[in-house]
Amino acid sequence: MERRHRRRTGGKPKNKKRFTALYISCIVLFLIAAGGYLFRKQLTLVAFDWFVSPTLESKLEKSFQPRQSEGQKQPEPVAYRKEPFSVLLLGTDQRPNEKARGRSDTVIYAAVRPAESRVLLVSLPRDTYVQIVGHDPNHDGEDDFDKLGHAYAFGGEDMSIATVEKLMEHKADYYATINFQGIQDAVNTVGGVELPIDKPIENKNPLHIKFRIEAGKPLYNGEEAMYYVRYREDSDFNRTKRQQIFLNAMADKLLNINGISKIPELLDIMGANFKTDMEPTFITGLGKQAISQGQPQISSFTITGEGFKKKGLYYDRANEQELEYARLMIANWLDSGTTPQTLKLPDKQDIQ
Repeated sequence: MERRHRRRTGGKPKNKKRFTALYISCIVLFLIAAGGYLFRKQLTLVAFDWFVSPTLESKLEKSFQPRQSEGQKQPEPVAYRKEPFSVLLLGTDQRPNEKARGRSDTVIYAAVRPAESRVLLVSLPRDTYVQIVGHDPNHDGEDDFDKLGHAYAFGGEDMSIATVEKLMEHKADYYATINFQGIQDAVNTVGGVELPIDKPIENKNPLHIKFRIEAGKPLYNGEEAMYYVRYREDSDFNRTKRQQIFLNAMADKLLNINGISKIPELLDIMGANFKTDMEPTFITGLGKQAISQGQPQISSFTITGEGFKKKGLYYDRANEQELEYARLMIANWLDSGTTPQTLKLPDKQDIQ
């Protein structure tokens, strides 16, 4: 009896110890989870330093291509940047193993305010009728007028930049070019993107590639994303808006720990499909700055146009009021003296 009594009473401290250990473990796990949430920016920065920085700059060296008109730029400081700057974003349609440059399906003038983590995207439809700077096929001393997207086919980044600078009346500090063929693998690498597709998108033109994108899916794969940004059977204006939506979706995907850790892999996938004249140290510095400041606030504006035909070809004549408002917005965003409260926003109701 005495032995059984000791066995029963001796079990209580052991159970109490197990309960205490379990209780403490739960508290520790909760604190770790809470700390991970509260300090997620810091954790993301650590992930950037551990998984991205060691290899990112060496991979970016392969994509670094200074403009022929300007030559090699001086290396940018790694320190956080405060001054606004501009980037011309070009999306080209060059096919794999194709020697011709192709055209720029996407032309976006971006005004970046890194101190406030804000970006203005001004989209220019590729069919916009403009004077192509440096393109003089008749050798009469006059630059020819053509579709904006053809500037890249005639003279690559340099001619595209010069043409957009003349049209927008503002300098483009940098450029970045991506071939649409690289989008498919890039999207698949990050696990797909969210796209607001509320009704099926179907290409029915017999002269175009046939496809159908179903509506309401939680994520869309690389092939679907590529078709989404290139679909053109509704209008060039709507396609331009879809390209802006896609850029936002990719930014959302990349600015988290998993997305950031895949950036070096994405650059391998892009390979020759991505070119820029931004120094690698400048890009990594901007990356860390964006992570520390949180999700960038992106504002989008698209310059519409009125369609017309010339010699059997279709063009868009840019809306002059919208074009002038876009110029005013860019000047406002690139002015270091502009405050967040005085930023001009893409509200077409303000257009006179």
